[in-house]
Formats: sequence, structure tokens, C-alpha cells
Amino acid sequence: MNIEVVKSKIHRVKITGANLNYIGSITIDEDLMDAANIIEGEKVYIVNINNGERLSTYVIRGERKSGDIILNGPSARKVAVDDIIIIISYASLDFEEAKKFKPSFIFPDEKNNSLT
Repeated sequence: MNIEVVKSKIHRVKITGANLNYIGSITIDEDLMDAANIIEGEKVYIVNINNGERLSTYVIRGERKSGDIILNGPSARKVAVDDIIIIISYASLDFEEAKKFKPSFIFPDEKNNSLT
């Protein structure tokens, strides 16, 4: 039996851009991706602390050390610049493996610099 467990979490990061005229996705600073163990193309869930919106999309690699967190495409309507969000990814694991699995949680600073 497999179950879904939290794999990665970027907790309380600030939106730096919202680009409606794009095909979709979320752009994340590559340093944050590395620290949270998230890869390009991975499905993530976004929870907007400011307005309660929840959505899912996929990740695009952003420029290192840029602090970029940009919602692209239609999901750009669900955020405003400076909103605080949580980015979460999940993994499907065997039940026994899931008991031992340790997720990657990071807590960036107010400038979206990676802090673990």
C-alpha cells in the first residue's frame, strides 16, 4: 500500500511577481528549490496565507539568489505581489517506507533567502 506524504515545504515565502501572460507554473529561485529538495517540473501545491487561495501547478527554475517567487498564467490571479505563501510537494511512498521518510522543510527569511 502506498500513501501520500509531505516531501518538501517552503514555508512563508513572499510573492515577488505575478505574470498573467504566461503559459502557467510557479518560478522559484533555484537556491530555494535545492534547499527544499524540489525539482523543475515537479507538481506543487500553493497555499496563500493572505487570501486563503489554494492551487496546484508545476515548478520552473528561477535565477539563483534572485529570491524570485512568481506565479505565472491563470494562477497569477490568485496572488498579489508581497502575499505570503506556502509551497508544498508530496510523494507517494510505501507505507513502511513512509514511516521512516524525513521531509525537507525550509523557512526563508523576509527576502526569500534560503534558511533551513
